[in-house]
Amino acid sequence: MTALRPERESGAAYGDAAEHGSPYGQQSYDGSGAWQGQGQGEGWSGHPAHTAGAPVGQGQRAPQPAYDATAVLPPYQEPAAAPSYGGAAAAVSYGVAAPGAPAPGVAARADGPVPVVPAAPQDSETVALRAADIEEARRAADRVGEPVPSPGGRAARRKAAKRQGGGHGRHGGGPQTPEKPARAAGEAPLSRVEARRAARAQKPGAAVIASRLVGELFITTGVLMLLFVTYQLWWSNVRAHQEAGSAARHLQQDWASGKREPGVFAPGQGFAIIHIPKLDVVAPIAEGTSKTDVLDKGMVGHYGEGGLKTAMPDAKTGNFGLAGHRNTHGEPFRYINRLQKGDAIVVETQDAYYVYRMTSILPVTSPSNTSVLDPIPKGSGFTTPGRYITLTTCTPEFTSKYRLIVWGKMVEVRPRSKGKPDALIS
Repeated sequence: MTALRPERESGAAYGDAAEHGSPYGQQSYDGSGAWQGQGQGEGWSGHPAHTAGAPVGQGQRAPQPAYDATAVLPPYQEPAAAPSYGGAAAAVSYGVAAPGAPAPGVAARADGPVPVVPAAPQDSETVALRAADIEEARRAADRVGEPVPSPGGRAARRKAAKRQGGGHGRHGGGPQTPEKPARAAGEAPLSRVEARRAARAQKPGAAVIASRLVGELFITTGVLMLLFVTYQLWWSNVRAHQEAGSAARHLQQDWASGKREPGVFAPGQGFAIIHIPKLDVVAPIAEGTSKTDVLDKGMVGHYGEGGLKTAMPDAKTGNFGLAGHRNTHGEPFRYINRLQKGDAIVVETQDAYYVYRMTSILPVTSPSNTSVLDPIPKGSGFTTPGRYITLTTCTPEFTSKYRLIVWGKMVEVRPRSKGKPDALIS
């Protein structure tokens, strides 16, 4: 509890002389924190009075007593009369306590002395931040990765923030990610040789490059194989069906228009249509067994050239030999292995329908076994001359290692003028 400030004497104006002839601006003040005058230098006592004989020097703080927290404060009473600027108060000058003044650290009151809490000690040198403290804070911030407190005004703090965060513009823009990872604190930068070694270490080695090339080669090969398989199994069938269907329509149009063809056909020329009702097969028959000109176009080829020449359907006796793909390119003979005895095989020409019935099958034989095309084919079970048909294709599926043979015997010749045979109607 601080002491009350004494009122000036009634009628004493500011600037008027007080007691002892001293002006108001230079007289001593008896109160808490009063000036002690100009002794050996102006000093601030921080208390109403000082110990007698102890002057306050320049730059020195007056001694302050310790605060006794156990002291009991007496009840406060109003003073009988306001103290004047004369008397004991005026006697306190130049740091010397007046007679009867309270001891240092004790406030003067009418009812007795009261202990006063001493003020917190202040830095006698400066109240500003010290350069050593700033450097210490800067080093600590560098260790923990926090921004360094920057002394100065707003402009200095803004510049420091830009240096720390790398912001752009007035409001910064936030910290930016460095292009390269920051090196550890105190670590020396890489030399030119070390930088080159580090760059070479990051480059892939010869084994890595070779493995990548091999992997790319395998991927490319796999893609090419996939495209080839797609072409063989799907696109070749699409194209062959289109070409075979177009050839069959042209034949039927020629027959309907009455256009006659000579008895001998050129290689690749279509002259008949084969029907296998059980397998839902309808395909044109062309002269020859050329892979590119006949078979790959989805047509069935007639053995009519060279040493494998066979008879035509209208011959009185003989073996009408045919060949066709089992897989890809229209695959007209893919399921002839499913034929059973009595199943119909019909050959349609410009003049008539020739109806055969399946009689026997040879599941596997060598591609060089041409005896299956003889007028009386071997292995067919026929023993006398007759009008026969022989169907040949590759086996197993998707290979050309062996041949599959199916034989049939003619049972009916029906002129076109009489309409379709029963085998094609039912």
